[in-house]
Amino acid sequence: MIVSKGISFIKVIQWSLSYILWLLLLSSVIACLYFFNILSIKIPWLPISVIGTAVAFFVGFKNNQAYDRMWEARKIWGGIVNNSRTLGMQIDGYITSTFKKDVSQTDLFKIKKRLIHRQIAWLYIHRKQLLIPTTWEHVKRKKGFIKKEENNDCFFGIGLVEKEMNKFNLKELISHTEQNNLKDSNNFSTQLINNQSRELTELRAIGILDDFRHIELMQTLSSLYELQGKNERIKKIPLPRQYANTSRYFIGIFLLLLPFSLIPELMAIGEIGFWLSIPITTLVGWVYVMMELVGDYTENPFQGMVNDIPMLSICRAVEIDLREMLMEENLPKPIEAKNNILL
Repeated sequence: MIVSKGISFIKVIQWSLSYILWLLLLSSVIACLYFFNILSIKIPWLPISVIGTAVAFFVGFKNNQAYDRMWEARKIWGGIVNNSRTLGMQIDGYITSTFKKDVSQTDLFKIKKRLIHRQIAWLYIHRKQLLIPTTWEHVKRKKGFIKKEENNDCFFGIGLVEKEMNKFNLKELISHTEQNNLKDSNNFSTQLINNQSRELTELRAIGILDDFRHIELMQTLSSLYELQGKNERIKKIPLPRQYANTSRYFIGIFLLLLPFSLIPELMAIGEIGFWLSIPITTLVGWVYVMMELVGDYTENPFQGMVNDIPMLSICRAVEIDLREMLMEENLPKPIEAKNNILL
């Protein structure tokens, strides 16, 4: 997530430089063909403007849907924050010696610590699972795109927080036995919450929890399951390809036809028109390309890139809150933005 007040024009140019270069090349070649009278065909401006308007509406619709996916993902993570804090509060307030007088405070603290640490582990494991690339995300693009996206990961994505993630140690949060039991699970985070449920049931059986408190805690776990499922839906179901891909074809058609109408129109004003036609045609094409790119890089909010939801920052903030409920010291530091990017 970009946290600066704005995005500098230079960075926008850097991001889209490859597209600018081939637009310049296309415009220059066609302009030279007209200048040396090799080409004389001229497409009327009216059909081009109609196509351009239709493409703008179509890309606008796609971008709205892409933004909705991103904003829904942020709201889901907001729910995870609230429910995690609620779970920590309930564990701290409900697990007492009120109903079982013979249990020691030391044993109660161990139970609280185990439950809260398991919730912290769930946060990071859920994040890790969401970052597993899918076939339609940019990190899985073929051939020429791969190196570019790997560079983006290093300088504008999860590579910025690689050192922070190296500090995460699952062994400090859940027992070695529990890790071994869950390591072959199809969905690690799902089984972690299920283990929470099993332990709460055991606490009810030995009398530490009454029915009311047990039900309240189970409802919070159910809410976490619901939020996890919503995130997995966004991750595993892409923006429909008929919208995502068709917009590219429409923009390609528009960019291909545009020079055959705009360049001869500008060259009609005189010699200076030749020099103006190349940058102006490139500029118009670049605007449409940028509209497509913005939506394209926004539609997948869990791909470890600059436009992602700042999941690591959210996980760390919740971890700090939960550890403070346990009165722990030497708390981890909040995740800070790097290069004006918060992940």
